[in-house]
Amino acid sequence: MNTAPPSRSAQVSAVRRRTVIDALRRGAVPESGLDLLATGLDRFESALDAELDAVASGGSVFKAVRGEYGSGKTFFTRWLGERAKRRNFAVSEIQISETETPLHRLETVYRRLTERLATTSFPPSALRSVVDAWFYALEEDALAAGADEDELPAEVEKLLVARLTEVSRHAPSFATALRGYRSALAAEDEATAAAVLAWLGGQPHVAAAARRFAGVRGDLDHFGALGFVQGLLTVLHDSGHPGLLIVLDEVETLQRVRADARDKALNALRQLIDEVHSGRFPGLYLLITGTPAFYDGEQGVKRLPPLAQRMATDFTTDPRFDNPRAVQLRLPGFTRESLVNLGVTVRDLYATSADAPERIKDLASDAYIADLAQAVGGALGGKVGVAPRLFLKKFVGDVLDRIDQFEDFDPRQHYSLTVQSSELTETELNFAASANDVHLDL
Repeated sequence: MNTAPPSRSAQVSAVRRRTVIDALRRGAVPESGLDLLATGLDRFESALDAELDAVASGGSVFKAVRGEYGSGKTFFTRWLGERAKRRNFAVSEIQISETETPLHRLETVYRRLTERLATTSFPPSALRSVVDAWFYALEEDALAAGADEDELPAEVEKLLVARLTEVSRHAPSFATALRGYRSALAAEDEATAAAVLAWLGGQPHVAAAARRFAGVRGDLDHFGALGFVQGLLTVLHDSGHPGLLIVLDEVETLQRVRADARDKALNALRQLIDEVHSGRFPGLYLLITGTPAFYDGEQGVKRLPPLAQRMATDFTTDPRFDNPRAVQLRLPGFTRESLVNLGVTVRDLYATSADAPERIKDLASDAYIADLAQAVGGALGGKVGVAPRLFLKKFVGDVLDRIDQFEDFDPRQHYSLTVQSSELTETELNFAASANDVHLDL
């Protein structure tokens, strides 16, 4: 992954810069501002933008991203999410997990979708804001059609039925719950309105009284979940969001679940892909991420031949000629050179708002950044490809912050890289030279 030209740093707002730097200091991928850190993804931009435009025009897309740990999968998905939000898409990032979000239970996936739903204006969960905006749009449409105030409730009901006709064929309770939510608001019963909206968002164990008020029964099940996704897309579109980007992250965790659960999850993924390609979900961009072992291994996609056929992509050629329009995208990961370039970009971004910008550029020189990158890679068994998170965390928190605050701090004299096993992720630990603390002199 290459990095953005240093000249862009001066054009960045203080808030965006602080958000990015704070995330890197914590060892996390920033939630926003990722365009400040990466332009090496530009070879994907044209194809992905065309796909986002197609989705905004009523199409639907499925995409799979493959890459080893540290190759930037989370970075990529959030970068794509920012591009989608610039088109006023809604975005939801879901971590697949055997215990929290098993893929074979689509009702749980839908619940996580609504919990993580975000728009340009509203952070997660934006479900209530989206639904309220939809009812407002229906009212505006009814008034524009000539309805007066007395006729407005009835005209809004007619529009609701008309807009959700297709959805109601598969999930009639979606429209029923929306009516119940609106009725509770009209009765100024906030508690019931919130409970009904929670049910609409797939939450289990909603109070029976609220469900009776809305006219719905039980909890959302696996088969109703897809209908609710269809309904959510309709509501999003009518409230001004032409598309929804759903990210199913870390699907490789399916390889570690019981065989029966794994088979159900793989079949659920196959079903989702087929539904996307059938045109059932206009306005949906579905993206999954996983390691090469998931796509190529016997405990992953290959375990279900129909799924393997749908995701087959040729990666036998030079990575330079990978087709960005293909169903799978391959992320090449970091090299020592690209890690150094990233460090230079972060340094220049940091220096723009630092108290001592010249001291930072002098002491955190390109040569020092190269030495630090090599040292961090060495602490992880020489695997530079898995080093970006730890490298940036150490660089920002241990080096740049100290240079900026202490006039007499020189990282070559006063700092020795220390990597403790407790601060490493499980994958990083597997690459570390030992589970004990590692001390490296620069």
